[in-house]
Amino acid sequence: AAQARAAAAVGCERAVLPSGLTVLCRTMPGYSSVHAIYATAFGSIHRAFTLDGKPVALPAGTAHFLEHKMCETPQGDSFSFYAKTGASANAFTSYDRTCYLFSATQKIDENLDILLGMVGKPWFTKATIAKEQGIIGQEIKMYDDSPDWRLLNALYREHPLNDDIAGTVESIAQLTPQLLYSCTRAFYAPSNMVLSVAGRITLDQAVAACKRNGLYRKRAAHEVVWDIPAEDGPIPQHEAYFKMPVNKPCFGVAYREPAADPGDLKRRLLLDMVSDLVVGGLTGLYRKLYDGGLVNPEFSGDFIAVRGACAVAFTGESDTPRQVADMLQAEIERIRREGVDPEVFTLVKNQMYGQLLGDVEGVEDAAEEAAAACLRGCSLADEIAALAELTVDDANALLRTALREENRAYVQIDPQESAS
Repeated sequence: AAQARAAAAVGCERAVLPSGLTVLCRTMPGYSSVHAIYATAFGSIHRAFTLDGKPVALPAGTAHFLEHKMCETPQGDSFSFYAKTGASANAFTSYDRTCYLFSATQKIDENLDILLGMVGKPWFTKATIAKEQGIIGQEIKMYDDSPDWRLLNALYREHPLNDDIAGTVESIAQLTPQLLYSCTRAFYAPSNMVLSVAGRITLDQAVAACKRNGLYRKRAAHEVVWDIPAEDGPIPQHEAYFKMPVNKPCFGVAYREPAADPGDLKRRLLLDMVSDLVVGGLTGLYRKLYDGGLVNPEFSGDFIAVRGACAVAFTGESDTPRQVADMLQAEIERIRREGVDPEVFTLVKNQMYGQLLGDVEGVEDAAEEAAAACLRGCSLADEIAALAELTVDDANALLRTALREENRAYVQIDPQESAS
């Protein structure tokens, strides 16, 4: 019954328009603001596809580049339009999606028109592409000292996860208007997108905005085929060391796991949970590392699952990174032998409940989490129901095969010695 109440608490209204666009709305009485997110299932891993029988290959960084270009219109930059309505707006690209969003307390219909009128109506010229290549080239140089993508680079040889989301200066130099128009036709079709809104708004209001912006009527069908085979075989690089302008050594430990079936919610939730079971704030290992000054509070685990790839990663800063990595592996082996502490499992499971329910209490999280679940092919209610069924035996069964040392990569970034 508690789970049923929890599932009901995260529910939202849903409509699938004749165009194929999914519209989600969580009306939240008592809130003065609205948060809207318009998202497409197109991210950095989408590097090769077939559009109406013609193969298209994309350089690394295409989805991120396209995100920047979508915010530009013949009338000017969309962020300048939002500034006039008083909305705050943003956009981001991840491994498997691109999202455009705004938060506002007034002129909601006007802001929805800016959002829906901009995305999916591309405007590219060689000159504007060349200008953006220079801007993003500068941005790429700022990410060099992140251990995250270097970890994935060590885990994967063929899978597109081995490239940074923004690509490289060389890869984005290959982009042309024709390639970008192919991407928008393939992946910015309404049937591949979701509009998710939350706060002081109704589903009818969101659907009316779609109608005003030509997103309601049925579209001519086109066929897009894409896939990424899962990568087997040994890890390309078990260890990698770099020197960069960082203040303290940064490090990461990541484990490559078999690609998860998108419909296997149970496995995805367990893999998401596993880092907290090993070294989350409720564990003995975390206390030992933190009390001993071996890591700072930012040390944490993460879970990545996309088509054809799945990994669990731990990243942070430490003066003794190798010692931390060894203690982490020793703890994983101990838990594998002795089993997960049932009390820690219950606490972590309850913590995940709290996060899922907490995600729908704020207007921003409510809209964004609903959109993310939709693009994963499920709902937050589905995730809560699957979480309810997890047991400590499930966690122990997973750890019998997961987080194996032979599937591990270690990356360390040390401070550069400054010239004396």
